[in-house]
Amino acid sequence: MQGRVLIIAGSDSGGGAGIQADIKTVTALGGYAATAITALTAQNTLGVEAIEEVSAPFVARQIDVVLKDIGADAIKIGMLHRRQVVEAIADVFDRAEKLPPVVLDPVMIAKGGASLIATEASEAIMSRLIGPHTHVLTPNIPEAEHLTRTKIDSLADMEKAGRLLLSEGPAAILMKGGHRDGMEIVDILLTKDGIETFSHRRIESRSTHGTGCTLSSAIATGLAQGLSISKAVARAIRYVENAIFEAPGIGAGHGPLNHGHTVGRFD
Repeated sequence: MQGRVLIIAGSDSGGGAGIQADIKTVTALGGYAATAITALTAQNTLGVEAIEEVSAPFVARQIDVVLKDIGADAIKIGMLHRRQVVEAIADVFDRAEKLPPVVLDPVMIAKGGASLIATEASEAIMSRLIGPHTHVLTPNIPEAEHLTRTKIDSLADMEKAGRLLLSEGPAAILMKGGHRDGMEIVDILLTKDGIETFSHRRIESRSTHGTGCTLSSAIATGLAQGLSISKAVARAIRYVENAIFEAPGIGAGHGPLNHGHTVGRFD
């Protein structure tokens, strides 16, 4: 087991996304997962039915106790439903002498279309987390449009939005291209050193619930294990592709991935 990853995210009762997908991903890639739960959701493959809040001080307490004892080689942030939670997390980070790389997946809209974030929370994410504390930001196209207030229709638009987000302070922006039409998906990694593209064939599947959570946790695991950003992203994309390809076909809606495809089968 190599690489301690602290996951700050919401719980998915259906097990396909959120903290459940994050823990599975980190474990399947050989890392150690610790958690700070930001919200509870009642959801399945058909959608989100309800969200139960976790108090901001308790979110911060979870982070504090993990970092003081277990520590972390990387931090992954997912669902941040309310401004108070964002502020509490940022306050913990502000007090830290040194933070490990932070991978922030700006979770805003569920696969079924339900909003998972309040407006003031997204503003706080930009000012308190993305600028001062984020190492790698992993928005999909709708999230990037929301954060940059721009329309993204092309690869050139993705690059432009990525540059805007990079100017806010992160070391890298991974612009995920899965929402664009076509049989080829192109993801764009932007850093101060340049641009790298990752092209891969689209897998036609309804089992795509939790792909964003899974990808960002896989990237965080790679960073925790000492991989460069580029190598961490490349491995994470391959891991997600195989997880979709081997998905179990559970549920009547957007089903979960097979996070355990790296794990040996036992009789």
